[in-house]
Amino acid sequence: MDWDKLRVFHAVAEAGSFTHAGDTLNLSQSAVSRQISALEEALSVPLFHRHARGLILTEQGEALNRTVREVFAKLAMTEALLTESKEKPAGRLKVTTTHSFGVAWLAPRLKTFLAQHPDVTLSLLLDDTDLDLAMREADVAIRMHPPRQPDLVQRHLGEIRWQVWGAPDYLKVHGTPEKVEDLDNHKLVLFGDRKPPVPDVNWLAEIGRRDGTARRGVLEVNSLQAMQSAVRAGIGLGAIPDYLMTDPGNLVAVLPGLAKPHVDMYFVYPEELRNSKRVSVFRDFLVKSISERNS
Repeated sequence: MDWDKLRVFHAVAEAGSFTHAGDTLNLSQSAVSRQISALEEALSVPLFHRHARGLILTEQGEALNRTVREVFAKLAMTEALLTESKEKPAGRLKVTTTHSFGVAWLAPRLKTFLAQHPDVTLSLLLDDTDLDLAMREADVAIRMHPPRQPDLVQRHLGEIRWQVWGAPDYLKVHGTPEKVEDLDNHKLVLFGDRKPPVPDVNWLAEIGRRDGTARRGVLEVNSLQAMQSAVRAGIGLGAIPDYLMTDPGNLVAVLPGLAKPHVDMYFVYPEELRNSKRVSVFRDFLVKSISERNS
């Protein structure tokens, strides 16, 4: 199979149309269409169903695209390793983590890392779902759980701890809970509507409930930062991770002696990048920065 045709096929499969693929490849729509037709003729199978709203991969097209995606991902990783300097870190590093951690904690600290390593450029991908490192959706990840794929290298970075907070205006009206059972009589701000970015994010709804049921939230929102804003606005009590509360302002810590869960953070990357200088210096930067945060 011709590599150029496979490259065009992959672009079309990802874009879903000849026009969008052509824009990506800097080719005309007709040139892209001719390449796909030639590939289908060479393989003697249809690769796309064509209809007015775009293109859909056939079963054979799906099988080919899975293989092509993996091949190009491996080639991209190999190219990065071959071009990286052995003496000093250089090149682009794609980093993924959860939205709230990336915005509140990681992004403000990247100026220091980039000043220390001027030949490295970073691409920060914030997503509350796990991007596939093996398929090169990102190079490295900061995750709030151990990696589930067996071929990934992990380094424990530290712990995220929780505290329950309330606004003075809310506590003035509703009172301050003295024991965990008192939470039954309070309004709670909880995480909702989609997969949470960290495990046990809604532990406040369940702690101290002996009947196995969970407290309902007066507000559910799919953002830890929006939860923090809602608590500041006096809507209710909320459990907020420590990296979002470096400046509590006038918020009041509620039930400070309560035993709370913690979240383990991990730095994760593919085995192929174990000897990458970019990865190792970024890992060391994270370890140092998080240890300073906890000290």
